[in-house]
Amino acid sequence: MADELPPPAELISFIEGLAEPHILFDRHYRILSANAAYRNRFSTERSVVGQTCYAASHRYSVPCDQAGESCPLARARESGQKERVLHLHHTSHGEDYVNIELTPVLDAQGEQVYFIEKMEPQPLASGRSQAQGLVGRAESFQRMLELVSRVAPSRAAVLLQGESGTGKELVARALHEASERAERPLVVVDCTALPETLFESELFGHERGAFTGATTAKPGLVEAANGGTLFLDEVGDIPLTMQVKLLRLLETGTYRRVGSTELRHSDIRLISASHRDLRRMVADGTFRQDLYYRLSTFPIRLPSLRERRSDIPLLAQTLLQRLAPERRLRLSKEALDYLQSRQLPGNVRQLRNLLERAVLMCDGDTLQIQHFEIPGWEEEAQLADAGVSTDHAARLAPVPLSELEESALRQALASHQGSKADLARQLGISERTLYRRLKAL
Repeated sequence: MADELPPPAELISFIEGLAEPHILFDRHYRILSANAAYRNRFSTERSVVGQTCYAASHRYSVPCDQAGESCPLARARESGQKERVLHLHHTSHGEDYVNIELTPVLDAQGEQVYFIEKMEPQPLASGRSQAQGLVGRAESFQRMLELVSRVAPSRAAVLLQGESGTGKELVARALHEASERAERPLVVVDCTALPETLFESELFGHERGAFTGATTAKPGLVEAANGGTLFLDEVGDIPLTMQVKLLRLLETGTYRRVGSTELRHSDIRLISASHRDLRRMVADGTFRQDLYYRLSTFPIRLPSLRERRSDIPLLAQTLLQRLAPERRLRLSKEALDYLQSRQLPGNVRQLRNLLERAVLMCDGDTLQIQHFEIPGWEEEAQLADAGVSTDHAARLAPVPLSELEESALRQALASHQGSKADLARQLGISERTLYRRLKAL
């Protein structure tokens, strides 16, 4: 068979001269050559030549696709062209994420006989504990990370969707840092914190005298992000009246300061995030459809902690390192079992809060289960696991009627599948009243 013959010396010489890590292997996954860049970054003392690529890279005994991962060789055989995947790769320092780009080499008959694999280190995340950035190994995390790595170098608008506490701002920061705009500013806008009356002036800026109290001209956050990235967190909370102006910015790259007729230009890459179901909001008429499609050029769903429970030990150790870098803290087996048994609806944010409390209660270097099971905290934890508010004052204090009406309206919106007219009839109010209350929301 052709692939049992030694590879051409010219092919080995070609990959040896490349600056990035490359290996050459045959149709049986056997590594035939590894260049100096690969040997310097990935090899241990033992040579990888003669090993299979899946054994050298992952310590697997079978090809990646048989071990539950995406195999670029299998994909190249099927597609007949270059393929790219994201993998965790063994290095002398542990496992790191790398982008694998595999190119088939054809013989004179057009048959695939060799494969050249380029390995590009991926700094977006790590499969081991580190001081900052994204950390994870679970399959759902890796699927998300592959999407992040593909879209990061582009200019495409990205919509991050996932539950609260899943790390949307961390992912937005990773997207920015892996883009060509990394040296320019990343400006974060918390859409929930801006009242409707101030939203436009905060986003686009205002001129002196534009409104009462505007004693000086002020540039907006869009202007501050020029040349860089604008991250709109909780974009579902943007008032309907502002959504059309944001749409104009995205479509034309232009905007006006409040109180000015001058058209200004801004060069931004937009990343937005929401824990809300924006498609349902579009159907309910509370979010513009045209804006939704502008924001969701490349949607990425962030997995909840329930979907990556196997990452809890790694996340816990990473968070301990970040919470108390001056202490070498670890978790006892009982404490780790306790964390893994919890529902944690607040996701990584809730896990961090639990660990931070336990760190303060621990005087030694090992967190025990008693550092988590503090009287009063345990009741709060059980309520949180059940998805119940843990604010005793809020639970015991009388609730204003307006808040009850608002809560009832939000619940009705979340569960209703029909038209606005049907919803108004269900609530026993007129359509005009319904639209007025939706606008107030």
